[in-house]
Amino acid sequence: MRIHFLGATRTTTGSMYLLELNGQKLLLECGLFQGKRGESIERNRNFPFDPKAVDAVILSHAHIDHCGNLPNLCRQGFRGNIYCTFATRDLASIMLEDSAEIQRADAEFVSKKHAKRGLPPVEPLYSAVDAEKAVRQFVAINYDRPMPATDGVTVTFCDAGHILGSAQVVLDIREGGRRFRYLFSGDVGRGNDEILRDPAPVEGVDFLQIESTYGGRDHTAKPEAVESMAALVRETLARNGKVIIPSFSVGRTQQIVFVLHQLTLEGQMPRVPIFVDSPLSVNATEVFRLHPECFNEATYRFLRDVANPFGMENLTYIREVAHSMKLNDMKEPAIIISASGMAEAGRIRHHLKNHIGHPNNLILFIGYCAENTLGAQILSGAKEVNIFGEPHAVRARIHSVDAFSGHADRTELRRYVQGLAGDIKKIAVIHGEEQQSLAFAETLRSLKPKAAVVVPRHQETLEVGV
Repeated sequence: MRIHFLGATRTTTGSMYLLELNGQKLLLECGLFQGKRGESIERNRNFPFDPKAVDAVILSHAHIDHCGNLPNLCRQGFRGNIYCTFATRDLASIMLEDSAEIQRADAEFVSKKHAKRGLPPVEPLYSAVDAEKAVRQFVAINYDRPMPATDGVTVTFCDAGHILGSAQVVLDIREGGRRFRYLFSGDVGRGNDEILRDPAPVEGVDFLQIESTYGGRDHTAKPEAVESMAALVRETLARNGKVIIPSFSVGRTQQIVFVLHQLTLEGQMPRVPIFVDSPLSVNATEVFRLHPECFNEATYRFLRDVANPFGMENLTYIREVAHSMKLNDMKEPAIIISASGMAEAGRIRHHLKNHIGHPNNLILFIGYCAENTLGAQILSGAKEVNIFGEPHAVRARIHSVDAFSGHADRTELRRYVQGLAGDIKKIAVIHGEEQQSLAFAETLRSLKPKAAVVVPRHQETLEVGV
């Protein structure tokens, strides 16, 4: 078996890995690469293999950097099954449609600029119709249910605890009279999540491919971070200010809503109006409610015996633009949660424009902001930022909480690997910026001294066998 590392190698974007065995091609992930415009367009439009030659795709979860290029793959001739969990299928269906709309708007914007310079228009990577057609090829499987994927390969999904429906991909492989187990970690959750179950231990692992997003650092302890966040929110509301929370639509939004619900029930936060202002967040939250099989025991009991964990009397979900604009006229204290988490797109930019200049307000980041994004500029302490091309003074208080990250940190990844059983012979470290991946590789060499640990580069190939 040979595995070609075609994305998310020494970086965290564009996950894609092609396995060749038994005369077949099996693709793990098909994510969008996000980076400099020219490189992104080239890598996303042109696959380094023939899509028609791929026999099947296996998808670990519904984040766009893992599934976002599937419509393009199918449009270019892939006709096989796309295996995933039920919750991943439902989330991917709304996220791919949203991604298609972003592609359309982006192409329209660039085409207008091209027209002014006499250049030809550009086409979106794929359309909403392409996205819908790709979802028709999804084949959903429950956790812990083995399913033949291709000749000699059986796939089993084990809970990864990262987002709703996320999975570790267990491949039991028969090749040339040999049998071995290849584990692709997907993105690993932290454990002790407010909503989701812990990552499940996997037995009999021979070869491991593992993410390393935070492989070189540890997060802030969650109880202390939540307590600190609650105090900041209380202070802001007491000053008649607003709390603006940029949040990713899938995972982080549902998590922060759940935490705010619990804090309100416990009397640690006043019952003020809370708004989730993001159509994708609203749709994703509805998908969450459909999949209690992914919840941990405490959240499942709360849903069954107490109330909807993503709904309360003072919480309003907003889809319509007109309703979103009315929030600008509110005078009383409120909490507004809106996408995107890095403040690069979506309605959050309007809320920042209207509230970042008032010292009574709090801008609260609860996720990672990549370099050069608006969120990163605000977090860097900039006194002024450009929003919609106009300068805005930053007078609101700025705070960041990394305890809500969906990715395991160095200690949690180490604990995850310690929980795996089997004689692991080789480990490939992927899905992390180079510094994080190399640091975690050193951790693994100490933890698993008998295993060969590699940090593949883009388009590098690794041979796997027993």
